Amino acid sequence: MPRTPGSSEGAVPKAALGLSGATALVVGTIIGTGVFALPSALAPYGPIALVAFGVVTLGALALAVTFGALSKRVPGSGGPYVYAREAFGEFAGFLNAWSYWITAWAGNAAIVVAWVGYVEVFVNTGHGTAISIGIALIGLWIPAAINLTGVRNMGAFQVFTTVLKFIPLLFMATIGLLFVDPHNFGAFNASGQSALGAISAAAPIALFSYIGLEAASVVAGRVREPGRNVPRATIYGTLACAVIYILGTLAVFGTVSHGQLGVSTAPFTDAANNILGGTWAGDTVAVAAIVSGIGALNGWTMLCAEMPYAAARDGLFPGAFAKLRGENGVPVFGIIASTVLASLITIFSYTRFDDVFTKIVLLSVLTAVIPYLFSAAAQLYWLLVRGHESIAGRRLPATSPSPSWRWSSRTGRSRAAATRPSTTACSSCSSASRCTCG
Repeated sequence: MPRTPGSSEGAVPKAALGLSGATALVVGTIIGTGVFALPSALAPYGPIALVAFGVVTLGALALAVTFGALSKRVPGSGGPYVYAREAFGEFAGFLNAWSYWITAWAGNAAIVVAWVGYVEVFVNTGHGTAISIGIALIGLWIPAAINLTGVRNMGAFQVFTTVLKFIPLLFMATIGLLFVDPHNFGAFNASGQSALGAISAAAPIALFSYIGLEAASVVAGRVREPGRNVPRATIYGTLACAVIYILGTLAVFGTVSHGQLGVSTAPFTDAANNILGGTWAGDTVAVAAIVSGIGALNGWTMLCAEMPYAAARDGLFPGAFAKLRGENGVPVFGIIASTVLASLITIFSYTRFDDVFTKIVLLSVLTAVIPYLFSAAAQLYWLLVRGHESIAGRRLPATSPSPSWRWSSRTGRSRAAATRPSTTACSSCSSASRCTCG
């Protein structure tokens, strides 16, 4: 596939996200509505699912440290894609780019399905399929519209929704623990499987909750001072989510009976109602979950476009994904194409799957494992083979017939390697040959 520059010559993404915006992106993409539906998805396994959650959390923190280190070695947007491509070549990059892209838009479908469950606390309480699909499509296209206005508006919206979503989760992870009743937990292993089998079955569902921890590295080209801010945002954001996740899920398990939890479509709402009585507390949590879901979809919609944008500039995705539109440099085609695919799988799932959320979650986790494994392998490769070498000034050889030309993944242009020496990437915009920071 030929390498394709952007729609305008020399167009590069603008670095509009600071540390707070990047951290909000990490937290916002990790914490969607998935966490609000997670206790119900884990309920069939019983409290042993919390053991799986703990194991997965350790792995997530290790991945956060890994992505932080990788972002220092290889600056610029692309995350798992560019790490795999630099370490193992174009085929590995190709495999990672496509796997991650599928993870992103399929994950949006899972998020919006859980989001609909909280919207239907107020409307369509009978869960009519056609109306549920309509609500889901609204939830997918509002974030797409926000992303189409530019990364600065996307970042501001992300910070706003992240602050709001933390309030009920923090309440449940602190005050909620005071109301835990051991009788609500039920059998420790309710799955009927062996302990190892139950943990293994619950782990993929728990892993879905952490997908998105690499968000800051995927959009590193949009982050100011990426070498400093991307690792910090990744680690801080993942740590905050880990604490909230484990304590919040434990509180829900202990405040909602096991039987009720297994059939609940809004477990945090039920937990809040059981703690404070009445329905107003649950309604408040439902509103927060709705805001949280829109915020997560906002962040993931950006990732859906940024990953194929980086790959398309290297010729590993169709050229349409590499075109930026407007003064803000918006990858319009990537945003629209990903949202269309998420819409289609959502419609299909509502009409064909009995357990919509869990089925899409497992699809997302399956495709997410590939980029995560390659990223960890890339870090291990550099540690063992190339020590602490930085890849900041390197360029990858082009697949062009002429060996004297090299391809710049930062600018989307091929250039004569013999006449222009490689340079170190700018610390603000991550552009090695066409800095726009002044």
